[in-house]
Formats: sequence, C-alpha cells, structure tokens
Amino acid sequence: MSDDVVVTRSLTKRFGHVTAVDGLDLAVHDGDRYGFLGPNGSGKTTTVRMLLGLVHATSGEVEMLGRAMPRHAHEVLPQVGALVEGPGAYGHLTGRANLRLLDAAGPAGGPPLADGAGSRRTRARRVDAVLERVGLADVGRRPVRAYSLGMRQRLGLAAALLRGPRLLVLDEPTNGLDPRGIAEVRDLLLELNAQGTTVFLSSHLLAEVQLFCTRVGVLHRGGLVAQDHLGALRGPTGRTLVRVDDVAAGARALGLPPPERRGEGELVLDGTSVAAAADTLVRAGIGVLEAAPERRTLEESVLRLTS
Repeated sequence: MSDDVVVTRSLTKRFGHVTAVDGLDLAVHDGDRYGFLGPNGSGKTTTVRMLLGLVHATSGEVEMLGRAMPRHAHEVLPQVGALVEGPGAYGHLTGRANLRLLDAAGPAGGPPLADGAGSRRTRARRVDAVLERVGLADVGRRPVRAYSLGMRQRLGLAAALLRGPRLLVLDEPTNGLDPRGIAEVRDLLLELNAQGTTVFLSSHLLAEVQLFCTRVGVLHRGGLVAQDHLGALRGPTGRTLVRVDDVAAGARALGLPPPERRGEGELVLDGTSVAAAADTLVRAGIGVLEAAPERRTLEESVLRLTS
C-alpha cells in the first residue's frame, strides 16, 4: 500500500485558452513537511483548490488519503484541515463563535459533524483548545472585524486544526504575521508533524520553508520543475566553508589570497576540499571550529529553476 497522502497524475486545469496547471505529478508522503513553491501566477493556489475539490480539474487525477477526489470528498475532508487564500469568517461574531459554527457544520464537501462532535461542552473545550494553540485565547471573545490580518490568519489556522486532521493543507499560513508570530506558527506545525500530521505548505517565504520543510516541489508556469528532498535541491556550490579561531592566520596557512569573509571567523574557499583545508589548518596550529561544503540556499535553487 502506498504511503503517499497526496497524489496527482497529469493534473491539468485550463481557464479558456490559459493553462494554469499543466500535467502535474505530485507525491506527498505520509509524515512529510512538504513545501509547495513557485512565483506568483505559477498555479500554486489553483492546484491547492483542486486538491480540496474546490475547483474541478480539466483532466488528470487527484488522490488524498488514498481516496479519489472530489468523488470521495465526504470521506476525505473530515480528516483534512485547510487554510486557502486567507481565512473566511463572520465579522460581527467573535472568533470563538465562528469556530463553534464551523465545528458543528463540518468541512466543505462533507456532512455536518454535530452527531459525532460530542456534547456542547465537549465542542466548547475543543474550540478553546485550538484558540489556545494558535495564541488567540485572550481575544476569542472579540468580534472578528476587530482582528488584525495576523489575528485572522491565526483564526484560520485554528479552524484548520479543529478536527485533529491527518493532513494540513495550508496556503500562505503566516501571511500578515510578525517574525515572532511566524516562529510560533512554525513551532506549532513542527509539533503537529512530530505527532503524525502531514503538512502541505504553499508559501513564498523561502527562508521559512528552508527552516521547516523536509521535501519541496517547485512549480513554474503551471508545470512541476523539481520535486525532491530539501537537501538534494540545495546542492553544493563547489566551495568550502571553514570557521576558524583566527581568520588572518588561517588564510596565510592556506597560502591563498585573503578569502571572502562571510562572518566572524569564517572563510569561503574555492577549489579546496573540506579534508584538504582542515588538514592544512590543523598542521599550522589553527583551530578549526567547523568545515563543510557550501550549499545553495533554497532561494538560489528556486531562482535557478524558475529563471
């Protein structure tokens, strides 16, 4: 049995003469922290909407949690938490009231969950728990129209977590958050993933994806141009990074012109292997704190793939 929780085969979406998504073959494994990347207009949000059955594909297939979508949406969506194109809410109601309505109504495409959602007290505890998890416990009684953009994003994430999903599908979940809020959401998603939740994350914040994701798919003009583990995409540049306790002495020991400096105590060497650099420095009595091949940043890799 496949361990893939999201699979697409030749997934294509056309709007008239415009092809938004072109023959997409995605594979998101159980337990992945999967980053879905690409420039604006590359087809990311259209793809996410097709995964959830919000938009019908022109051709191709979608499977989520081993079931065909959207045919089996009523079985699949109760196990999926989603935040797509920003959270929706009734502005005149409190955040807590919005979540209680959503909890009773069930996910789009599925039946109401009232019969299986427990007592009113149980549902209230569930709502309070997700508000606490996303940092909205103190403002849950405030009308949503008074929320900032970042608070609305947190409310949307709380809604995605209500049913304890096996799979989270998130489109720009940290939009509007400050750096502390972004770090808090990252830590929450890492915790959920460690507990068994697969995370599919569409984002333009490449530095955040680099910190969070284990596998990455890169979309360009509707087509998938890369899908691999993060480490494989961040290939070596051919240079060596060495951190030493004395930069000037290290450069002299290597017998090279003063190398580029990246930070205090760090050397960047062209054409010198890790082993050769470390051996030369140790023989010269220079303290080597770290030596490793330099790797491209995720941003550099994505720009190379989509340029």
